[in-house]
Amino acid sequence: MTQRVMDENGFTLIELMVVLAILGLLAAFVAPRLIGETDRAKVTSAQMQIGSFVSALKLFRNDNGFYPTTEQGLEALVTKPGVGREPKKYKDGGYMDKIPLDPWGNPYVYISPGLRGDIDVISLGADGVEGGSEYDADVSNWD
Repeated sequence: MTQRVMDENGFTLIELMVVLAILGLLAAFVAPRLIGETDRAKVTSAQMQIGSFVSALKLFRNDNGFYPTTEQGLEALVTKPGVGREPKKYKDGGYMDKIPLDPWGNPYVYISPGLRGDIDVISLGADGVEGGSEYDADVSNWD
């Protein structure tokens, strides 16, 4: 009879199960934290984009003496408005390259004159509707 030599380099089923259980526990603890960080990053991104809009809107006002109307919207920062009050000293090339959607894929809301000041720029948050709490809460230039 021939003798079989066992390979001592492999893993047993028990060892593999223990490693998988440990990886599962780690994933259970780490995944919620990563998901929370993603939501927090989207809120921060919305705040930064709103800050960029407000800066560009102030440049528009400095050049033309008024903010774009609600009807003209944020698009007035990209192309010279063809409706409403005409800006006399509109900057060649506009004030921004494009108007992005908010981090949740929704358009920003622009109101002028604003409800809380000269202008309001608002992201409606993760749920895309007015109001809400936590990550569904609105993000605006007056936060």
